[in-house]
Amino acid sequence: MPWGNKTVESLREEFIIAAESSSNFSSVCREFGISRRTGYKWIDRHQNGDSLSDRSHARLTIGNQTSPEIEALILSVRSENPGWGGKTIRQVLLNHGHTDLPCVKTFNNILKRNGCIATEESLKHKPFVRFEKDHCNEMWQTDFKGEFATKSGAYCFPLDILDDHSRFLIKIQGLPNTANAVLPCFKAAFEEFGMPNSVLSDNGAQFAGFRQGYTQFEKWLMNHDVLPIHGRIKHPQTQGKIERFHRTMKSELLKHHEFEDVSDADKGLQEWRLKYNTVRPHEALGMKCPADVYTPSEKIYCDQVKPYYYGGQYHVLKVNNWGYVRFAHHQVYLSETMIDEYIEFRPNPLGDSFVACYRNFKIAEFSTIDGKLLNRKISRL
Repeated sequence: MPWGNKTVESLREEFIIAAESSSNFSSVCREFGISRRTGYKWIDRHQNGDSLSDRSHARLTIGNQTSPEIEALILSVRSENPGWGGKTIRQVLLNHGHTDLPCVKTFNNILKRNGCIATEESLKHKPFVRFEKDHCNEMWQTDFKGEFATKSGAYCFPLDILDDHSRFLIKIQGLPNTANAVLPCFKAAFEEFGMPNSVLSDNGAQFAGFRQGYTQFEKWLMNHDVLPIHGRIKHPQTQGKIERFHRTMKSELLKHHEFEDVSDADKGLQEWRLKYNTVRPHEALGMKCPADVYTPSEKIYCDQVKPYYYGGQYHVLKVNNWGYVRFAHHQVYLSETMIDEYIEFRPNPLGDSFVACYRNFKIAEFSTIDGKLLNRKISRL
C-alpha cells in the first residue's frame, strides 16, 4: 500500500477500519506491511481507548540518579572546602558515616555540572609519581611557603615541616619574617614528635650555605644525629611533596581567606593543619588521612648535646676563630659556624683527597694537591 504523506496515526486508523470490516486479518496486515503481532497490538490499543501515536521508549525513572539531598550535601562540602575534588569529598562523607554514595565519577560530574571544576584545572592535577620513604620519620621535608599579605599590610611567612612517608604536617607556623625562625620551630617539633633521621630542605640561606660554610641549623641537626639534606639548586622537584603541599595550601586556604594580621593568619594555618591531618584524605595514602598513618619518632629529643669522641685513628684538629683549619700543609676554610669545634681528617682511599668529618658526618672533601674544596655535601659516615 502506498504510504504517501499520510501520518502514522491516520494509517493505523485506516488499518483498524480495514481489519474490522475484513474476514481475512492476515491479508489486511500484509496489505499494510505489518506483522500480525503488530496488527493485534493496534487493535488492542484502539479497543482500550489508548493513543495510536508512537510511545517513547525512554525509561520513566533513572535507577542510579543521585538524589537531590546527596547532591546538595556534595555541593555543601565543596563550598566549605573549595580545593577538594570528588574523590576527596566522597571519602570524607564515607568517613563521616554516609552510605549509598555514588561513584567518584558521579561526584566529579556533579561538581562540573555546577561549575565547581574547570577542565583546565583538572589537567593541572594529573598524578605524578614521586619517591617516598618507607617509614615515618625517615625524612622530614621543610620549606617556607611564599609570603602573602594580610589586611594590616604585614606579610606572613609560613614555615612548613612535612613527614615524607605519611604526608603528616608536623608543624606549620605563620611568621612575620624568616630570620632566626627555623631552629626554634624545629626544636618545638622535635620536643613534640621526636626526631627524624634526616631533614630535606632547599638551599635557602635559612637552611644552608652560610658564607659557603654551614648554618647553625645544619650544625644543630648534626649535633642531634639528624642528617641535613639539600635539594639540587634550581631543581624544586627534589622537594616534590612539599611543593605539592604548598599548592594544596594555596587552593584550599589562602585562595579563599584573607587574614587581619600575622597572628590571625597563624591561627588560620593551625586550624587548617588540623583539617589537613585528620579530615582530608590523601590519594597517595589509599584515601587515608595523614594522622591515620603517622606515628611519632622513637628518637627522643634531648636539648643537651651529647659529647662525641673520635676513634683516634685519624688527625683531629680544632677550628680557629676565623673558621679555618691547617692540615697537610694546607689551610682550608670550613665555616665560622664550626669555630672551636673539633674536626677529624681522613684520607680518601679512592683518590688524592681528604675528607673533613664533624662527629659522625662527612662535611667536606679537599684536594691533597692544592687544598682546594672539592665538595661540601654532608653525608653520614
